[in-house]
Amino acid sequence: MELLRVFNNNVVLAADATGAEVILTGRGLGFQARPGDPVDLDKVVRVFVPVDGRDPDHLAQLLAAIPPEHVALVTEAIDASGQTMLLDNPALIIALADHVSFAIKRQRAGIALEYPLRAEVRHLYAEEYRQAVALLAAINAHSETPLPDAEAVALTLHLVNASFATGDLSYTYTMTGLIGQMLVVIEESFGISLPEDSISAGRFITHLRYLFVRIRQHNQLSDEHSEIGVAIRAAYPRAAECAARLGALLELRLSSALTDDEISYLALHVARVVNDPA
Repeated sequence: MELLRVFNNNVVLAADATGAEVILTGRGLGFQARPGDPVDLDKVVRVFVPVDGRDPDHLAQLLAAIPPEHVALVTEAIDASGQTMLLDNPALIIALADHVSFAIKRQRAGIALEYPLRAEVRHLYAEEYRQAVALLAAINAHSETPLPDAEAVALTLHLVNASFATGDLSYTYTMTGLIGQMLVVIEESFGISLPEDSISAGRFITHLRYLFVRIRQHNQLSDEHSEIGVAIRAAYPRAAECAARLGALLELRLSSALTDDEISYLALHVARVVNDPA
């Protein structure tokens, strides 16, 4: 491999055998090195391959700003918790390491931070929360500065945020609050109470998460006045009315109107969660 750019003694950008840009980390890897030099492979500890069109140069800059021991702490914790698939996403690793680094500094300074939406996060993202709890336990097992249990909430949001292929964590916060509001609208519209651990509610939340991805990527379902959409609205008029209310809420909060097809499929999922709330 050939060095392309040296960010500090421990982080460099290089070209692999195919010419693809990769981020390399390792103590002393960039010391007295210059662009064009061959990479000292014996010093390479981690190889990060950018995905989803992420800018390798920008990711490397972010990584270089994080203490290497904190990057190592996160990667070791991921290995120890058995979640090695997370290592395939460099942007996620960098986000987690950056957060953990700052959290450790806060903890050492005696600064407590209470995260909002804690109950919602545990309920809406049960699988990611389980992953985050395991990851936090592994981090604390390898760190001289254990982090409080509340940090699992923040780690969960980073895991959820990774599915949006964006570094904008504020969108994930917005999405979390919106999902909670939408469930309340359904309960009020039909006079029901949805069990927190219901399979039906879980399916509905999964649909909403994919819907948010389509909204974020400007790729909504848009077969205008499709036969399926018309049939859904005719079969479930009350659910369609509720879906229209939910669409108005989304437009208000995200400044993005839902297409007719999205409203129709949202109505179908509303009907499903209402008719089978268990």
